[in-house]
Amino acid sequence: MPVMVISDIHANLTALDAVLEDAGPVDAVWCLGDLVGYGPDPNECIARVRGLRNLICLVGNHDAAALGEIDVETFNTEAKLSVKWMQTELTAESMAFLRDLPERIVVGQVTLTHGSPRNPVWEYILDTRVARYNFSHFDTDFCFVGHTHLPVVYTDAHSPASVHLAIPKSETRIQLTPRAIINPGSVGQPRDRDPRASYAIFDPETNTWSYRRVNYDVAQVQKRILAAGLPARHAIRLAEGW
Repeated sequence: MPVMVISDIHANLTALDAVLEDAGPVDAVWCLGDLVGYGPDPNECIARVRGLRNLICLVGNHDAAALGEIDVETFNTEAKLSVKWMQTELTAESMAFLRDLPERIVVGQVTLTHGSPRNPVWEYILDTRVARYNFSHFDTDFCFVGHTHLPVVYTDAHSPASVHLAIPKSETRIQLTPRAIINPGSVGQPRDRDPRASYAIFDPETNTWSYRRVNYDVAQVQKRILAAGLPARHAIRLAEGW
């Protein structure tokens, strides 16, 4: 039965609502972390995600930073400002929800985490070299990750030094083959030069993965970012997908 896989919402409620509407009815939602950070709607996004059917949700690095579990000095200047703003804006209920999120979970033949199976909260899988090292850190057929904001599939070619990288086009359905590391891209802040919100539908019965992109009202979100006093760069990048 279909599962919606989302990641890196980054407090962008408009993008999240567009994705939820586009997906239609699903049997479960797997959220790979970073509900907050950068955007203007942290509490609203947490509330929306909490209400989703059969939810599994992981903690991301921005979520952990909001809780004070990651030193803000590890972030760049603008991200640091966003973290500090979040820490003043998040309600006690929102903080409690983030505090209960696991770093890693296994569902059937899928390992779920935010960054990587080797370092669940912080490591970026941005190339085949890092992907290759991470295949030894999970035992399931597949590992779903977020964090990079880039939709991609890394497939183990079953040789010591070979991992294949594929960047699928939107609105395509892929037959996944073991073993693979798959990223659905970002709902709230895509970084692949496509400003549309990114997510995926996974069918665990057939191991099919459908990439989807959705338009949303970027200008509306940009206005809310600026009105909140957040860095202008966080607004500008949404229109260009970087």
